Amino acid sequence: MKTLRLDTTELELDFSAALQLATAVAAHQLGEDTMLLSWYDRERDLESPAGVSECHVDCATKGSWDYAKNRGARLVVEFDSGRFFFCFL
Repeated sequence: MKTLRLDTTELELDFSAALQLATAVAAHQLGEDTMLLSWYDRERDLESPAGVSECHVDCATKGSWDYAKNRGARLVVEFDSGRFFFCFL
C-alpha cells in the first residue's frame, strides 16, 4: 500500500477539505473509479468503519489503517503526521 504524506498545516484544512483533497489525489493516482475504504480523524477521535480500533488499543497501527490494508487498499493519503488519513482501493 502506497502512502502519500502531506504537510498542510499552513492551509488549516478541516476534515471535509482534507477529504476532498485526498479524494482528488486518489482519483489522480488510481483513476476515477477509486473507492474510500476507511479514514481517521485524530482531532475528533473518529474513524470509519466505526469500532475497528477496539482491538488495536495497544497497537501502533490504527484499526482503520489495518482494515484498509487487509482489504486491498492501494493508497493512503495522510495529512499532518496522522491528523487525518484516508485509505483508498
